[in-house]
Amino acid sequence: MKPALTSIPLFSNMPHENLELLTGQIQHRKYIKNNIVIAEGEHSDSLYIVNEGKIKIFISDSEGREMQLKILGPGDYFGELALIDQKPRSASAITLCDSELSVITSKDFMQCLHIHPEMAIHLLRVLASCLREATESQRQLALMDVYSRLKITLQTLSKEVSGIYILEPKPTQQDIASMIGASREMVSRIFKYLKHGGYIETSKTSIIIRKKLPEKWYKNSSSEI
Repeated sequence: MKPALTSIPLFSNMPHENLELLTGQIQHRKYIKNNIVIAEGEHSDSLYIVNEGKIKIFISDSEGREMQLKILGPGDYFGELALIDQKPRSASAITLCDSELSVITSKDFMQCLHIHPEMAIHLLRVLASCLREATESQRQLALMDVYSRLKITLQTLSKEVSGIYILEPKPTQQDIASMIGASREMVSRIFKYLKHGGYIETSKTSIIIRKKLPEKWYKNSSSEI
C-alpha cells in the first residue's frame, strides 16, 4: 500500500514534484508480531510509516519496567526527527501483530534536499509550527488538574472501533500516573468513578470508553467508590 506522505506534518503542503521524489525513495518492510522495530537509545536514521498492523511505542527503565506511550495503526508514523538530527532514539517501537511499514532513511531524505533545496525552507516552517503547537500543549497541560490530564490521555491513546473507543494494550494505572504526573492512588480513584458511572470498562487487555467522559470529576462524589 502506498503511504500518504501528505498525512505527515513534515511533508504536508509540500509541492507535488518533491513528494514524488521522496516517494521514489521509500522502502517497504514487513515485520512479524513482537518484532522490535527500533530500540530506545540506539542509533536512528529513518522515518517509519505504518501501512498495515499495529505498533506500540514505549519507554523502559534499567529494571525492564515499561510505560506505553501510544499505539499506532495504518496511516500513523514515528521516528520523523531521525531524518534531521540522527540522535539516539528516545523510545522503542514493537509490532503487536504482523505489520508492514514504509521507511525513508535520513540519507535518502538529505539527497532529496540537495536536489531540491527549497524543501529545507518548507521543512523549517513545518518544524517551527510543530514546536509552537507542542509548547502550547505543554502550557495547557501544565494548567490542567489531574482529571483533565487523565481524560485527554485516555482520549488521545484510544482508537475508535464500531462507535466506541478502545485503548489496547491496556496501560497499567502506574503507567497512566507517570504519563500525567499524578499518583497511582489518584488515578485509581478516578477510574473507580468512571467505572461506576458507566463511562469506561476495563479488561485484562483493554480500556473501553463507552460514552463521552464527563467534563469534571468531583473528589467528594458519593459515586466515586
